[in-house]
Amino acid sequence: MDIQLQTQLFIDGQFVDSANGSTFEVENPAEAAALASVAEAKEADIDRAVRAARAAFDSDAWQRLPARERGRLLHRLADLAEADIDALARIETLQNGKPYFESRHIDLPEAIAVLRYYAGWADKIQGETLPAADGMFNDTRREPLGVVGAIVPWNFPLLLAVWKIAPALACGNTVVLKPAEETPLTALKLAELAARAGFPAGAINVVPGFGPSAGGALVRHPGVDKIAFTGSTEVGREIMRAASESLKPVSLELGGKSPNIVFADADLKAAVRGVTTGIFYGKGEVCAAGSRLFVEAGIHDEFMEQIVDRARKMTPGDPFDKGTRLGALVSKQQLDRVLHYVQAGVSEGAELLTGGVRVDRPGYFVEAAVFDKVKPEMTIAQEEIFGPVLAGLTFEDVDQAIALGNQTIYGLAAGVWTRDIKKAHRVAHGLRAGTVWVNTFNRYDPTTPFGGYKQSGFGRDLGMHALDGYTQVKSVWIDLS
Repeated sequence: MDIQLQTQLFIDGQFVDSANGSTFEVENPAEAAALASVAEAKEADIDRAVRAARAAFDSDAWQRLPARERGRLLHRLADLAEADIDALARIETLQNGKPYFESRHIDLPEAIAVLRYYAGWADKIQGETLPAADGMFNDTRREPLGVVGAIVPWNFPLLLAVWKIAPALACGNTVVLKPAEETPLTALKLAELAARAGFPAGAINVVPGFGPSAGGALVRHPGVDKIAFTGSTEVGREIMRAASESLKPVSLELGGKSPNIVFADADLKAAVRGVTTGIFYGKGEVCAAGSRLFVEAGIHDEFMEQIVDRARKMTPGDPFDKGTRLGALVSKQQLDRVLHYVQAGVSEGAELLTGGVRVDRPGYFVEAAVFDKVKPEMTIAQEEIFGPVLAGLTFEDVDQAIALGNQTIYGLAAGVWTRDIKKAHRVAHGLRAGTVWVNTFNRYDPTTPFGGYKQSGFGRDLGMHALDGYTQVKSVWIDLS
């Protein structure tokens, strides 16, 4: 398939070079080879993009556009993405290293579904009439914030961009998107499709670049009204500090160290599949990955044997091979990070049952790793690895399972495996996490909110709850006396 890659910045409806002509290399991690040279946005480029977004927001072309027409534009963008889905999925895999199967049949269809979901919301964002004082008429309006700065990571490059862009546009905002420097190519392709869909110039701007320069400039810019960020907890703290200078609101979807809890009364065959998918889907480069496995003592040995057997069958390989379910890690830096944590697990006394070594082939491949005899205080049980590394622990009863599951600074997601509905509810209610999956894992839907507790952030993506983060409420009083 011949694919045309967009490599310039997208500002004010046009692809343009960066102000000083600087570029950076995007790699194909499956080959450890250059894929494209992309324009690098710096402070001057961010300023240009924000000004374009502000002009678009204030323009008649956007302000007078009926809400239903905004929805139509989002539907049109979804149509164009669907028509180009094979190329988008191929670009996603080339820049990220994930299996093409995941890009084409999971990530891209979900992104298109999100566009359609928020297209439907565009003309349904409404206020209220309130019973205020006698002689007064009082109503509320939900109005857009203005210019939204969206910063997204490299693990689901297009999908997470759409999680921000779609509700922001549906609510009437304009957007400046800073994709991760490792994976900017599908975001640029989406910008091309948005122009074809008919979005006014400046409504969507895409500015690839690095965090400290491009991302930092976007957060600090006084013309940005809100920052929507998905990424690490460490960077989330930096964004909060920088945004506090202008008091712009932020929403943060941050790290995770999600527990996956398997009780002895579970459907063990289904649980083995779910645990394996929960940590090894997306190469483990998933914020909600079930990276801590808690197995009830009575079934521990049998269950771990089955997990190890499945992990050994997940041979890393060519992401475009139909049989590949474990692709390349996104970068050499990420590979080194994963191998560092594997070594930390071994040195702290955990038992490495399988995997955790680099594959002898070009690219950034590592074998799926399974640890057992992990203690809750160990590094691999506390810190987010963001790779295919499973930490196995044991528990005795329900109370201990809940306590161990909550023994983390994070609270993004959790999994529970049991046939006992009372137990399922008890554990789900006891876990401090934004999402709890029961007898399944890693399930998402455009209608369902996603976000974290504790240091996994605040605010919600997806569902109607995301709309709260892209609107503000105005109260209007009219004296009728």
